[in-house]
Amino acid sequence: MVANRSATQNSFDISVEGMSCASCVGRVEKAVKSVEGVTAANVNLATERVHVTFASDKGDPRAVTEAIRNAGYEPSDSQVDLTIQGMTCASCVARVEKALKRVPGVTEANVNLATERASVRYFGGTDVIGRLIQAVDATGYAAKEIRQDADRTDRERAAREAEIAALRRSFALAAILTLPVFVVEMGSHFITPVHDWVMNNIGHQNSWYLQFALTTLVLFGPGLRFFRKGVPALLRWAPDMNSLVVLGTSAAYAYSVVATFLPNLLPAGMINVYFEAAAVIVTLILLGRFLEAKAKGRTSEAIKRLIGLAPKTARIMRNGEALEIPLDQVQIGDIVQVRPGEKVPVDGEVVEGSSFVDESMITGEPLPVQKAQASEVVGGTINKTGSFTFRATRIGADTVLSQIIRMVEQAQGSKLPIQAMVDRITSWFVPAVMAAAALTFVVWLIFGPEPATTFALVNAVAVLIIACPCAMGLATPTSIMVGTGRAAELGVLFRQGEALQSLKGIGVVAFDKTGTLTQGRPDLTDFVTSEAFSDMETLRLVAAVEARSEHPIAQAIVAAAERRGIDLPATDSFEAVPGFGVSAVIEGRKVDVGADRFMQKLGLDVTTFADTAARLGAEGKSPLYAAIDGKLAATIAVADPIKDSTSEAIAALHALGLKVAMITGDNRRTAEAIARRIGIDEVVAEVLPEGKVEVVKRLRQAHGHIAFVGDGINDAPALAEADIGIAIGTGTDIAIESADVVLMSGDVRGVVNAIALSKATIRNIQQNLFWAFAYNVVLIPVAAGVLYPIDGTLLSPIVAAAAMALSSVFVVGNALRLRRFKAPVQSQPQSAPTTRTVEGVA
Repeated sequence: MVANRSATQNSFDISVEGMSCASCVGRVEKAVKSVEGVTAANVNLATERVHVTFASDKGDPRAVTEAIRNAGYEPSDSQVDLTIQGMTCASCVARVEKALKRVPGVTEANVNLATERASVRYFGGTDVIGRLIQAVDATGYAAKEIRQDADRTDRERAAREAEIAALRRSFALAAILTLPVFVVEMGSHFITPVHDWVMNNIGHQNSWYLQFALTTLVLFGPGLRFFRKGVPALLRWAPDMNSLVVLGTSAAYAYSVVATFLPNLLPAGMINVYFEAAAVIVTLILLGRFLEAKAKGRTSEAIKRLIGLAPKTARIMRNGEALEIPLDQVQIGDIVQVRPGEKVPVDGEVVEGSSFVDESMITGEPLPVQKAQASEVVGGTINKTGSFTFRATRIGADTVLSQIIRMVEQAQGSKLPIQAMVDRITSWFVPAVMAAAALTFVVWLIFGPEPATTFALVNAVAVLIIACPCAMGLATPTSIMVGTGRAAELGVLFRQGEALQSLKGIGVVAFDKTGTLTQGRPDLTDFVTSEAFSDMETLRLVAAVEARSEHPIAQAIVAAAERRGIDLPATDSFEAVPGFGVSAVIEGRKVDVGADRFMQKLGLDVTTFADTAARLGAEGKSPLYAAIDGKLAATIAVADPIKDSTSEAIAALHALGLKVAMITGDNRRTAEAIARRIGIDEVVAEVLPEGKVEVVKRLRQAHGHIAFVGDGINDAPALAEADIGIAIGTGTDIAIESADVVLMSGDVRGVVNAIALSKATIRNIQQNLFWAFAYNVVLIPVAAGVLYPIDGTLLSPIVAAAAMALSSVFVVGNALRLRRFKAPVQSQPQSAPTTRTVEGVA
């Protein structure tokens, strides 16, 4: 499972309102980076957040928020109330306030001694709450969050729904007001009955007055949002997408107003109105924003589903009775009851009962996993058949589910290397579009046919409207959000967003052996008896002897007997012979178990098992022997069995054209035997932990970028050295902390799925970027009128507005296709080690 780790202490997130395109992203990043002490700022248009990193934990978040406001955008903060236990005087209050204010992201902290509460305003995600509690705990007091509602995500969901509802209302109102304008103006031009009706019932000039009134309502009613953002941006010489809309619609509107009320100011033959263009442009862009907001809301469905896994309440035992309490009131050490069909509320360890638990949304494994006494359970998983009680060991932000959500959010908010190119282009894109529009106007005014002013105005407006930095800004982050969310559903967690891009380019995958390719624990793999002895009876006697030994091999034999339901008899006269084996008397029968030299010492010939011993040797196993009453009874092999999923994973990696290596500290004969069985290309054995780093460097030189897969503490240096470190989620915390990607289950087929999803996501991003750039490269010249001298083609500003709106919707819609990504290999749950059926013994 995921390790319990603390968040980076000098970074935090800020939600930013008002960003609409890639140029907004660049502007906010530039403003934040200008703040003293800020070392990095990563703005994500899809999540509408900026991730800020300070050089130390003394950075001032208020300076960052002020810089964002000065750039023309509005940062939004959150509030949390904490109960504080242990305060006795004013100095306690001062100490707690000081500790809270030191937490990065905190802008205000007020502690009340009488109510024993602290009210904190902060910027950032829910991980900040964990930091606040840790800060209070570090001062010697105890803090706990007071939840204002059952689900903290309700507010964020409500804000998103409010935005969508507001856009829906704005679009509906704009459409109702625009329709008459469009019908009156365009119908008069192209439909004779409409023209006649307008002339006879309204009149030419009155129709212009009507269009003026309705268009004014559209622009300064539903369309006012563009002016509120676009005009200040223009005044700061920092134009964005809203500025382009404002310039385009204002030009058409202003020209039409002059033509309507001051026609004498215009040359003869140029008195025309374009109210319908201004109104339709605003309406279509509002439609695009509405569709975009709905689609963006679906990009975080995976996070919403993960958050929704946690139940709202828990049933705990206190003072001998069962109590139903809110989830946030569960404490570490509480005994929690779970009945059939219920969700496990928090992480813990089973103390009584047994059941099967569906962990698919945590691990990606489809089949329920058996839980019994001492088994670990994870909050958010679903109990299936039985009932059990468990002791809570992790709660709140420390649960596996909370850590998964935090990791996915961090990955979704990260910026890939491919985004750097987009940022460089969009930094000058809007000014370049404005320059292109101005050039278009001048060229048409000088060289265009009469009425030149009309042609110049219409084409310049079309250029302003057709440009779409929105699509560029959304191309990468939306794909990242959907891709990492889908990965989490499959049990693959990208701890670093950069890994999503880098993983597709690897040339070799190197695996640790023990615990990664193998089960990581010894198991009885072979038990072959002589004809004169029965399997069950021989195993019963051998296991009874080994039950007195603490050697791992002995424990594996005993465990195999217990799995078969064999009751072990008592032993007498147990004796361990160092370097040889063990002996005991059981039910009056002498039983000896040991290596071949022990049998030779007892005067027994092991050549009767020569063929079996040769086979075991070829598989890298060292056989043991058992003798009963002075007769050779069985040959035994205990080894670390290969996981069922390993061979399929290696074959799938080869199918992707990748080299596969194994780096292990185990002896060479065993490692090479395993490599032959599962198809490993290159084996490096008998390597110390520091030696693994050198091997990783050598493999990189030979095969290109390398991914290393491991699970142990000794794998941490190699995981950190590799271009991509992939940790098995069932491994150690240190290994997981060193990795870029975490596989929630122990199934190495997740490596194949991670690589395939990386390729699918980057391919999706490339498609989005191609569409966004190609759209502008092709249509901006068309809007400027380059085709007019050839075939008379001109692009109406209305068509330009529709195309611009649809381009953003297309990009988000294309990213959403990743939600349907199918894993190339299906992960299966790793069963508990069992004795393999080999030559008559299960």
